Amino acid sequence: MARPKSSQHELRRDEILDVAAQCFADKSYHAASMNDIAAACGTSKARLYHYYESKEAILYDLLDRYTQRLLAVIGQVEATAQRRNLDDRAALHELVRSFLEEYEHSATRHAALLHDTKFLGDTQRDAILDRQRDVVAAVTRFLRRAYPQRVTAANQTPATMMLFGMINWTFTWLRPGGAMSYSQFAEEVIAMLEKGLAA
Repeated sequence: MARPKSSQHELRRDEILDVAAQCFADKSYHAASMNDIAAACGTSKARLYHYYESKEAILYDLLDRYTQRLLAVIGQVEATAQRRNLDDRAALHELVRSFLEEYEHSATRHAALLHDTKFLGDTQRDAILDRQRDVVAAVTRFLRRAYPQRVTAANQTPATMMLFGMINWTFTWLRPGGAMSYSQFAEEVIAMLEKGLAA
């Protein structure tokens, strides 16, 4: 009978994923090697293989955990909205805040999701893409409930993509400690949803 993996094993895997995500962001997934990841982790390549059999296995675990985290954020917002009896617009606003709070701490993971999913094998790539579609579908539901007169079946995809366009690329320009915080930017996004620029 195989021994169960220790909690330390999982903690070490989390650390490896943090380092690997940074390596992929710095060098690109294609250019980063297992040697690079091992060196950045302060360990040997042989030791790294104890945790992950390949660079692709690291990427898949990274994206698998991250997309599950995004779905968990949605679930948490839904539960909060119900518990606090938020109306549909307030629930959407809470979702925007929660996504940006998550993005602030997971910029390298988000960059990997947007840039590196294509490097996975077919089965793993399909699993990640399916989960991304679940995230998009959930955000679309929030938008349609919040703005039923404005977001319809005819324009729900462009409306959803506009919202993601505002928040998904923050890792390229919005820096912690910069002129604008992630929480301040969340309020700007909410103001744009509610009033547009004309107001």
